[in-house]
Amino acid sequence: MILQRISLVTIGAYNLPELRKFYQSLGWKETEFSSDKYAAFKTAGIMLTLFPIEELAKDAGVPLAQDKETFRGVTFAINVDKIEQVDMIIEEVRQGGGKILREPSDAFWGGRTSYFADLENNLWEVAWNPDSIFDERGAMLAF
Repeated sequence: MILQRISLVTIGAYNLPELRKFYQSLGWKETEFSSDKYAAFKTAGIMLTLFPIEELAKDAGVPLAQDKETFRGVTFAINVDKIEQVDMIIEEVRQGGGKILREPSDAFWGGRTSYFADLENNLWEVAWNPDSIFDERGAMLAF
């Protein structure tokens, strides 16, 4: 049986130094082994890493998609503890050069949500769910 665990997520970066600067501009803390060739950010539950997309495709043995504007069918989420954090984070993303895809708004499911794209069109949702439960590290346990 495979462990039911996600420990690391890697984004294949077309321009790793530029994408790294974007996440740094959000105040995200990196590990000591981060560089413009491989960057790793500490988050509450998993590590988020950036790796050159050509190397990632080669390592996985798959062809490289050349169009970074095409939706890749994956979104990431930042779930927050307080409703006002959705708007605060989106403003930080805007100041850092991210593209706001959906302005913060109340969601049909009772929370608040917004979407943004980073500099390479990786999609992120920022959401507050009144039923979310987080552990002491900020990792989401339930919603």
